[in-house]
Amino acid sequence: MPPSRYQRFTRAEWAALRADTPLTLTEDDLTHLRGLNDRVSLDEVSEIYLPLSRLLNLHIGASQALHGATATFLGTTASKAPYLIGLAGSVAVGKSTTARIMQALLARWPDHPRVDLVATDGFLYPRHVLETRGILHRKGFPESYDLRTLITFLSDVKAGQTEVRVPVYSHLTYDIVPGRFQTIDRPDVLIVEGLNILQAGDASPHLFASDFFDFTVYVDAEAGHVRQWYVERFFALRKTAFQDPSSYFHRYADLSDEEAETVAARIWRDINEPNLLENILPTRERAHLILEKGPDHGVQHVRLRKL
Repeated sequence: MPPSRYQRFTRAEWAALRADTPLTLTEDDLTHLRGLNDRVSLDEVSEIYLPLSRLLNLHIGASQALHGATATFLGTTASKAPYLIGLAGSVAVGKSTTARIMQALLARWPDHPRVDLVATDGFLYPRHVLETRGILHRKGFPESYDLRTLITFLSDVKAGQTEVRVPVYSHLTYDIVPGRFQTIDRPDVLIVEGLNILQAGDASPHLFASDFFDFTVYVDAEAGHVRQWYVERFFALRKTAFQDPSSYFHRYADLSDEEAETVAARIWRDINEPNLLENILPTRERAHLILEKGPDHGVQHVRLRKL
């Protein structure tokens, strides 16, 4: 086999690395953390996410110690910088659920109780801008994001600035909500979840979002499995969010099963799959850790980059 930068663990091997980390989530907690159509169980939390939270806790402690050592060397009293975690992967692969579980578990460690979560949806250009540029159909592709604002946000957070604001995005209206913001105020840890956050240039002098992360996670699965999960989610949304008259996708609420299958498959084929294959998947090998999911949405293997 060709050499790899990663050490690969089976689910059982990874679960053993939990050591004595206590399970602090209940089934009720998990019900509120699960995304639509995501079937993560408490067993998976114990076997996959508790070892991950333990690993991240060790990394965060080491980073805080290094920051303190550097401040001592420089003779400064600078406050500790927030630890930034990037989480990437395809549409419908379960990134949001993973991010919320990581947030809940990390916040229960005593040395970093303030853990915030931001989705890069808030950095999408408003819908009218995308329409004017003729790229509404490429929403989620790199060119649909206001990268300058995203980079400024990450830089300000990393610098320890107070009350850094993030535009709020509504999945109901499929647009940025005018005048609404999420405020990030010097958390101990910030998780940033998004499709393309691991992208980086080759010889470009410009900054990229990936330059600011201390640790990165990629949620992976075969494209065929993700396509099926996307279609299943579309069916679930047809019976829930799409029923709201104010939903941008309300026109899909009364589709028959056959019509819904056709529409969901077309959206996947024309938008989400090309974005996955062209932009998202090529960044996978840049992640520090990769969660490999099987057809049942459960994590089967974990790959951890070697030091």
